[in-house]
Amino acid sequence: MTQDFWDTRFGGEDYVYGTEPNAFLRTQAFRLAPGARVLLPGDGEGRNGVWLAEQGMDVLSVDASEVGLAKARRLAVARGVRIATERADLVRWEWPRAAFDAVVSAFLHLAPEDRKIVHRAIAASLRPGGVVILEAFRPEQLAHASGGPRDAAMLYAPEVLRADFDGLEVLVCEAALDPLDEGTFHSGPAATVRFVAKRP
Repeated sequence: MTQDFWDTRFGGEDYVYGTEPNAFLRTQAFRLAPGARVLLPGDGEGRNGVWLAEQGMDVLSVDASEVGLAKARRLAVARGVRIATERADLVRWEWPRAAFDAVVSAFLHLAPEDRKIVHRAIAASLRPGGVVILEAFRPEQLAHASGGPRDAAMLYAPEVLRADFDGLEVLVCEAALDPLDEGTFHSGPAATVRFVAKRP
């Protein structure tokens, strides 16, 4: 899905994935200390980055869509917090190395060749002891109409994530089937994978 696709999706006044944080992120935030430097690749309209800033984190939201990032900045202002934003193609971006205490990836779906590049870059961007917190749709999501790509190759099985993040200590890797309530495009029962791993 291209920058034009996301610019169009984010082009209206509504926040199409809502303004509340991802529910799995909320359950995992105990792993992050106030002041932690957190990267959010594919943060879209900023619901997760802004919420983490509200918890006292130092947030960098990166997305291909400047339209989405502009809405993220507006949401931050409305909530009385600050986030840094950067427009970038995550596959070609010059990722900082060993720079973040956490990387949060919520429903960032990429083609297999791009996924491997980005996931390797996420792992390398973590400081020692840093964590990746990730939720994505599993291939079983094709049976549901609650969001996500309609291409099975862009959906992530637990074993795919374990392989992509080989070398990290896996803390959580579980398949879930729970209802989503995240705006217009994430609503209803959803087959997801939830993953947390720590850089030694």
